[in-house]
Amino acid sequence: MIRKWVAVTLLVVATFALLSLSSCAHDTRLTAITIQPGSGTFGAADPALFFQFKAFGTYVHPPKTVDITNRVTWQSDNPQVIQVTSAGVASPNLNCGVAQVFAEMHDGDNDIVSNSASITVNGPASLGCTPAGSPPVLTISFLGAGSGTVTGTGISCSTPSACSVPFTVGTTLTLTATATGGSTFASWSGCSSTSGTGGSVCTVLLESNLTVTATFN
Repeated sequence: MIRKWVAVTLLVVATFALLSLSSCAHDTRLTAITIQPGSGTFGAADPALFFQFKAFGTYVHPPKTVDITNRVTWQSDNPQVIQVTSAGVASPNLNCGVAQVFAEMHDGDNDIVSNSASITVNGPASLGCTPAGSPPVLTISFLGAGSGTVTGTGISCSTPSACSVPFTVGTTLTLTATATGGSTFASWSGCSSTSGTGGSVCTVLLESNLTVTATFN
């Protein structure tokens, strides 16, 4: 009889232990992701430079913080500026500007937990990317044998000499070409888009140094 009760007692203890372990395992939950470094800037000198991002997960039950770099899903919201590998290695792509690098992870039945880091691309110099803190410069140049002017907010240029004006990063400008002295406006180059009569209106977005050329015949 004693052996029987001992066996029952041990069975009950083992059952509670298993239930306790199962409960703890079920309660373990990812509550936050931290990316290090939290921001970065690529220099203009070497376009091959890269950032190695690390992702750290904060868990509860029990509380702990662990490296989950190889478990999260990495992505960039602007892959033309920043591209990022599945291992969290970010490198500059084709354009200058700012991009967000995201680390996301689906933790069991919980919603996706995510975080991001802001990355500025200031290189390579061959793209006309400006150093950190330097405003992009818009240069207006002219082609053709005719004469005319290019005007817009904060800028006014006339043939034949080119002119350059710095603007705040992200500025959108509308430029208007006006022929003078019996000349005619022919075309633009360097615009994001054109509109107006004969395409005489040029719209540009300044994220890096840019040259826009107006041709008058």
